[in-house]
Parts: sequence; structure tokens; C-alpha cells
Amino acid sequence: MKTSSSYQKVASHEAKKGEFKTCLLLYSGGLDTSVMLKWIQDVYEADVIALTVDVGQLHEDLNEAKEKALKLGAKAAYVVDATNRFADECLTKAIKANADYQGGYHLSTPLGRVTLSQVAVEIAKREGATVIAHGSTGKGNDQVRFESYITTLDPALKIIAPVREWGMGRDEELEYAALHHIPVKQTKESPYSYDDNMWGSTGEGGEIEDPKLIPPLEKILQVCTQPEKAPVTPEIVEIGFQKGIPVTFNGTKLSVKEIVQHANKAGAAHGVGITHLIEDRLIGLKVRGIYESPGAEILITAHKNLEKLVSTRDLNEMKQLIDEKWAYHCYGAKWFEPTMDALMAFQDSVNQYVTGTVKIRLYKGVATAVAVSSPFSLFNADLATFNHNTAFNQNASPGFIELHNLAQKTAHSLHHHD
Repeated sequence: MKTSSSYQKVASHEAKKGEFKTCLLLYSGGLDTSVMLKWIQDVYEADVIALTVDVGQLHEDLNEAKEKALKLGAKAAYVVDATNRFADECLTKAIKANADYQGGYHLSTPLGRVTLSQVAVEIAKREGATVIAHGSTGKGNDQVRFESYITTLDPALKIIAPVREWGMGRDEELEYAALHHIPVKQTKESPYSYDDNMWGSTGEGGEIEDPKLIPPLEKILQVCTQPEKAPVTPEIVEIGFQKGIPVTFNGTKLSVKEIVQHANKAGAAHGVGITHLIEDRLIGLKVRGIYESPGAEILITAHKNLEKLVSTRDLNEMKQLIDEKWAYHCYGAKWFEPTMDALMAFQDSVNQYVTGTVKIRLYKGVATAVAVSSPFSLFNADLATFNHNTAFNQNASPGFIELHNLAQKTAHSLHHHD
């Protein structure tokens, strides 16, 4: 099979046939990357090194992916454990920023692309590969993330994106896989495509694509129990934070990776973290995805409520604006942009006092913060109580009300003469 005659390479970082002998392929073991492992060998006449990066995938067998890559002709296949790196370098920042894009998407895929790109550049350098291939489509966000990050980290590297080039749709890929005896999980009857790491699983394809259709969750969900089938008894989990970073789960001190894993297990059992999201992609398309992020939902709910307790109203309102900017930069392939450094510096500053514990109630798809405590709490029981207490001077309230209402009263008098 040749490349599509309609695709023309115009960017300086796109590699052409004959310019390289070895290609490093970011390999997941799914339909796209399995087909392209064979396709690159045939079309580019190049050796392929398969790289699978372990970022805590929730429902993928990475060793199986490695063995599959070798059977499909990969010159070498590596599985690199980047779980702690991903948790410590990316997820801690996501938690501090209450990572949320357009209402419920905790940015699992954009965050994962940072670590995958970093590892890919490092392995390419070690293996002497001058070209990196990825499995992103020409309509997606990940092509922007991978190519932006890889060429930022090493401008000498070049890219090929076979899905952009070959002109095959999903059905044609399935036919190609069958023709070349490439085992894949997708079928025409089950066309869903997933991206997966410890921060969440994203599902696309099939009924998910059309917003008019109700996605059949019983066929789609890979991580979470359907909320209506979740336990009838609620569960309460406790998250401990130190300067905005989770440090304990139910009183036990653990690494960030371990806390995310525990939160995933608890949240998934109760159907927490399932999001139907209509989102705006970077290239202008409006699409829908089904996202499963049980651990992220628990940890961000806990963190956000602890922030509210220890920060003033003005700071919390400013934080919401900065969080949104942070999310858009993370989603928009700008992790290494100087603006992101400034946004992260703000997050670090605010989180200096986000220390304490939060109890989260898990029940039928909902995570609710039911108790929050902190040594830096701005709650003062003596001031807030409805019982009689002399700490709050109620005699001052009428004067405050008179001044607080002055502008409203003046304007109303001016504009309402009747």
C-alpha cells in the first residue's frame, strides 16, 4: 500500500522516504499503531523500533503489546516504566491546578503526551533513531502535542504520522489488518478506540461520535462500574495533602502514583468519574468523548475543597481563572511554553497552604467532599457560629449594610422615580 496521493508534506519536521533507515514508533498495541508497524516497514522500507511507555495504563497489557510488536517485525521493542515520573512530574501539577478542560475532562491524554514525548526523545537518542512515528490522526489533538513536544525537546528529530498519510478509514484499517494477519481488538461491531493511563481512559468512535445518540456505556466502559450498578452502600475515603500534593490515602502515607491507583480502585467501584463531554479540539472540530477518571475525580474534588477552606474568596476566584488558563495550555500542547511556567509558579504559590485532610463520599457515580480540615483553615468557629458569641461584633453589621447598599440604593432612586 502506498501513501495517499492527496497528502503532501509541507512542514520541515516531516520525514520523507529515503531520509532514514530506523524509525522509533510510539506503540500502544492498538489498531492504528499495529497496522502502521507493518505499514512503515513496507512503505518506508525502514526498520522499526517499538516503544511502549508505561504511564499506569488502566486496561492495557503492555507486555502483550511488546510481544505483538516483535511478531509484527519490529527490530526491537521496549516497555519503559514511567509511572512514577508521570505521577510526580505531571499529575502533581494537574492536581494543584484542579485540571479540568471544558467541564469534567481531567486531561489524562494531554498530560500523558508530555511524558510519552520526553521518553520517546530519550530513547530515540539512545537508539540512534532520527525519526519518530506516532499513531495520531490528522483530525486530532495528539498530532499537535507529539510533534510540538518532540521537536521542542530535540529540533533535530523528524516525524512521520502514517494515519495522516495512508488515506485509510477505520474500515480499511481493519481490512488491512485482516489481510496481513495483524491481530486487533476492534471490529466493525465494536469500533471504540481508547487512550489510557493512570489518570484516566478516553473512549471515542461508534455511537460516541454522534451527540444525537446515547452511548451504550455497558459496551464502552473499560474502567468504571455503571453508576446504577454501583454498590448501594456509600464509601468514604480520606485524602491527606501537603502543599497541594496528595500524601496519604485513608491515613497511610503513599507515593502519588500509589494514591492515584488506590483512588482509581475505590472510585471505579462506585462509578465515579464518568464524563460525557462535547469538546473543542485544537484544530477547530467539535467532538464528543466518554472519559473515565475515577481517581482524578476524587483527588481533584478533594483538592478543590481544601483550597476553598484555606484561601480567601478573592484568591479562590483568581485561582479559578488561572486553573482554566492552565487547562487550556495543557490541552493545547503548550506544556513547555514560558506562559505555562508562570502559571505553574502561581499554582505553587497558592498551594503553599493547601495542607490538610479531606473525606470524600463515593456513591452511585458521585464524589462529594463531606469533611475538610487544615491547620491553615480560615474557618473560625467562634466567628461563624449561630450561637451567642461575643467574638463577632453584630453592632457593626448595620453600618456595613448601609455602606454596602449605598450604590444600589442611589442607582435605584435615580432610575425608578415611580
